[in-house]
Amino acid sequence: MISITLPDDNVLEFDGPVKASEVAEKIGPRLAQDALAARIDGQLCDLSTTIDSNIKLEIVTPKSDPATCTDLLRHSCAHVMAQAICNLYSDTKLVYGPAVENGFYYDIDLDRPITPDDFEAIEAEMQKIVAADIPFIRYEMAREEVMTKLQAEGNRYKIENAQRAQGDTLSFYVTGDPANNCFEDLCLGPHIPSTGRIGAFKVMSVAGAYFHGDASEKMLQRIYGTAFASKKELDKYLHQLEEAKKRDHRLLGRQLDLFSFHEEGPGFAFFHPNGMIVWNELLDFWRHIHNDCDYKEIRTPIILNEKLWHQSGHWDNYKENMYFTQIDENEFAVKPMNCPGGCLVYKSRPHSYKEFPQRIAELGLVHRHEASGVLHGLFRVRQFTQDDAHIYCMPDQVESEVIGVMNLTIEIYRTFGLDDIYLELSTKPEKHIGSDEIWEMATNALIRALGSRGEKYAINEGDGAFYGPKIDFHARDCLGRSWQLGTIQVDFSMPDRFDMTYVDRDNTEKRPVMIHRAILGSIERFLGIIIEHYAGAFPLWLAPEQVRILPISEKTNEYGENLYNRLRQSNLRCTLDKADDKINAKIKRAHDQRIPYMLVVGPKEQADDLVAVRIRGQKNQCVIKADMFVAHAQKEIAERALELNLAEASD
Repeated sequence: MISITLPDDNVLEFDGPVKASEVAEKIGPRLAQDALAARIDGQLCDLSTTIDSNIKLEIVTPKSDPATCTDLLRHSCAHVMAQAICNLYSDTKLVYGPAVENGFYYDIDLDRPITPDDFEAIEAEMQKIVAADIPFIRYEMAREEVMTKLQAEGNRYKIENAQRAQGDTLSFYVTGDPANNCFEDLCLGPHIPSTGRIGAFKVMSVAGAYFHGDASEKMLQRIYGTAFASKKELDKYLHQLEEAKKRDHRLLGRQLDLFSFHEEGPGFAFFHPNGMIVWNELLDFWRHIHNDCDYKEIRTPIILNEKLWHQSGHWDNYKENMYFTQIDENEFAVKPMNCPGGCLVYKSRPHSYKEFPQRIAELGLVHRHEASGVLHGLFRVRQFTQDDAHIYCMPDQVESEVIGVMNLTIEIYRTFGLDDIYLELSTKPEKHIGSDEIWEMATNALIRALGSRGEKYAINEGDGAFYGPKIDFHARDCLGRSWQLGTIQVDFSMPDRFDMTYVDRDNTEKRPVMIHRAILGSIERFLGIIIEHYAGAFPLWLAPEQVRILPISEKTNEYGENLYNRLRQSNLRCTLDKADDKINAKIKRAHDQRIPYMLVVGPKEQADDLVAVRIRGQKNQCVIKADMFVAHAQKEIAERALELNLAEASD
C-alpha cells in the first residue's frame, strides 16, 4: 500500500506503484486536465513519474503555480523549436535550450545562417509538432552508457554537457515514435505532458553566442523565442515589446538631448545639459531623504593601491572586472566598488558603541570592465555612479537597520511611481569569504528583518555577494518589466579583514557589523529605467524644461518675456518660443519634446495677466492668473507629484 499526502493533508492510498497523472485523475478530472507537472516531496517532476513509496504530492497547474508552469511551457517549446530546426536543416548540431525571462532560446551549430526570413518556416514546422500533440517521454541511462551513446552520435556539445551534468544517471526526452526517426534531446527536465499543451509561441530573434560563454569557441547561433498559454497573452506581450521600443531610453536620450555615447569612450556616458538637470534633481532628492534618515556623506578616491584590493578580497573574487594602472612604479586599481575606501575612512579614527549605528553614504564613481558585446545604453556601462552606503553597527542592531533600509528603499521607489516591488534573498555562493557560522548569522538576520516587515520573498540559492548574503529589490515598470534595483548585504568578513573595531560598553574592542546597501544602484541605469518608465515624459520636478511660454504672435512676445523673467525668478525651468511659426506648430513641438506645461499667451492673456495652460498629452487648456499657475507649479514640484494636475489651481 502506498500513501500519498496532498497539500491539504488529505491522504490517498494506492495498492501499488502509480503515476502522478493517475493521482491527479483520482483527485478530479478538472485537475487532471489542467495539470502540467507534479512536486514529489518538493521536487518538480513530470506527470508521468511513477510513485512507488509514501510521498507528499502537489499537482502543479497554471492556477496553482503560474510562474513554474510558464517556465515549463517555455522549456518544452524550446525543444519543439529545436525539433523544427532539425527537421528543416538536417545538419544542425544542438547545443542547449533553456527557458529564460520572457521566453527561451536554443543554441545551435549550423553553417547556414538563420535569419528573420526563416522564422516563418520554423514557426510553421513548430505548429505541426504542436498540432500533433506528441507526448514528452523521459528515459534515463547510466552515465557510462550515455557517454558511449553520445560519442557514437558525435555531437561534442552534448558530450561536454553530459560531462558537466551531475549524477550517476542522465535523462533524455523523446518526442515522436522511437521507431520512426523521433526527436530526442539530452535534458534534465521536467516537461509538460505533450506538445499540444503549448499555447501560443513566436520565434523572436537570432544572435551570436559562444559555447558556455567561452570566446575561444566557435560562434554559435542563439535563436530566441517566447511562448504563452494563450494567444491573448502572447499578443499582449508583443504589444508591450512595441511599446518598449517606443520608450527605448537610447532613442529618447537623443530625442530629448539628455546624453550620448561616443566611440572615443565606449561604455562611458556623456551627459548633456538636459540630462544633468535630471541627474542633479534626482541626487538632490537622494541627499535630502538620506539627510532626514541621519546618513552622513563621504567621498573616496577612484584609484587606490592594489594592496587594498587584496586585503578586501576583490583581487581574488572580482579581478576580471577591474581596471589597473601604475603610479610611481606602484600598482594601483580603479575602484569597482566603494566599500574598501569606506573601510579606510572608518579606520581613520577610534569609534565607540555610542556612535552606532553609523550610516555613511557615498555617491561613488566606480569602473567595471564589461565586454563590449554586453554594453547597452545606460543599462550596461563601464563607468557609473553607485548610491552606496555602509552602515556600521553592533550585531544586535543589524535587524533594525535592515528594516530601516527596507523602509527607505520602498519610500524612494514609490516617489518615482515604482509601486510593484518584490524581494529576493540570495544566500552563500560557492566563491565566498568568511566562515559558515558567520554566513548563517548574517542570513538569519536578513530573514528576521524580512519577517518583521511581513515581506514575501523568493530565495535565490547561492547568489549572494562573495562577502555576505543579500536582499535584492526588484521593481516592475509600467510595462510590467522587472528591474533589479537595490540591495542590502550583511558583511561580517570585511570588518575582520580591515581590523575594524569599536569600544563596547564593557570597554573592550569588538568588531562592527558592516551593512552594504544601494537603493537606486547605478544612477545611470536608474535614469535609463525611469526614462523608459515615463516614456521621456518626466514628472514636473524632474523635467529638464518644466514650462514653455508660447506667444501667439509677435505682438505678445513682450508679455512672454515678462512671464519668462517671472517664472525664472520663481525657480521654474522655462523657455520662451518666439519663433515665427503658427501657434499650433509651437504646441506640437512642445508636445513632442515632452514639456509638462505650455503657456499660450495672446492679447487677452496679456491684458489681464493670464495664461492659457495646456498640459502635456492633453488637448484642452484652462485660463488662469499667471501668479496662480506659478504657485501651483511650485507646489507640485515641492510635493514631487507624479501627475500634472491643474484642478486645484483652476478652482
